[in-house]
Amino acid sequence: MSTTVHSAPPFDVELGAVLAAIGENLPPTITPDLIGPLRQGGLGAPPISDLIGDRPIEHVERTVAGPDGAPDITLSIFRRTDHAGGGPGIYHTHGGGMIIGDRFTGADEFLSWVLEFDAVVVSVEYRLAPENPDPAPVDDCYAGLVWFAEHADELGVDPDRIVIGGASAGGGLAAGTALKARDLGGPAIAGQLLIYPMIDDRNETVSSHQIDGVGVWDRGSNDTGWNALLGDRRGTDDVSIYAAPARAKDLTGLPPAFIDVASAEVFRDEDVAYATRIWEQGGIAELHVWPGGFHGFDAMSPQATLSLQARAARVAWLHRLLGA
Repeated sequence: MSTTVHSAPPFDVELGAVLAAIGENLPPTITPDLIGPLRQGGLGAPPISDLIGDRPIEHVERTVAGPDGAPDITLSIFRRTDHAGGGPGIYHTHGGGMIIGDRFTGADEFLSWVLEFDAVVVSVEYRLAPENPDPAPVDDCYAGLVWFAEHADELGVDPDRIVIGGASAGGGLAAGTALKARDLGGPAIAGQLLIYPMIDDRNETVSSHQIDGVGVWDRGSNDTGWNALLGDRRGTDDVSIYAAPARAKDLTGLPPAFIDVASAEVFRDEDVAYATRIWEQGGIAELHVWPGGFHGFDAMSPQATLSLQARAARVAWLHRLLGA
């Protein structure tokens, strides 16, 4: 039985104008040949020192052992210069479709959490595909989380209030890492903040067909990212739930989840389904579907009305979860 695929929901008027401007410099479909140029371009983000500016935030780096003899991992640690100690920790896994980005991708948002919650944010530099296919990225993320939890006291963090979170591929890695921590009896996680997470390699949903040749991360881009991560295993029964969390049948025993996604993006249906299955299995999830948003809308246009609402919802959830 085939499903009729209609045109995509319309973009928010304000964001549509932003998207039109973005489209002049960034094609909607990221093909394998664009991975190198996009990495060299640094996604147009300013240096982390410029993002911190004169805010009272210190940044230090630590190099920690990689998983099972893999290369060492670099972690960036951010905290207030007057950090009181004993506050929450946020473990950040960056976005970039598994193929681009670095530990500073998304910093404009997580730096605000450092100040808002007196939180210590640890952002991990995991290995990227296709040079380092699955399970390298999620294994790196898990190893960094273990280090963070083991050094919570040293960092001035309450080990019972560590949240894992990330956007896009980072949201998928956060979800996969949370599953891995559950299954391996790893660090206790207080919550998982999944921002339009990339969680299903099959690319078979209605929304994955609707967003094709439009937006920022379309159906073809999704193919590029998943093919790089999984290669010939993609779409087969050999794909791990830690790589593609949408494949997990058992979603019990997971920390409370915040899941948000836009109505006009590839990941809409897989993310809504993930939240629904958490509820079906007795878990806790808060779901937001932002009407008229495109993938990454809040990062690319943080002052848009919808972006402000989305980011405020994440902060409100963190306040309720952390009691901060």
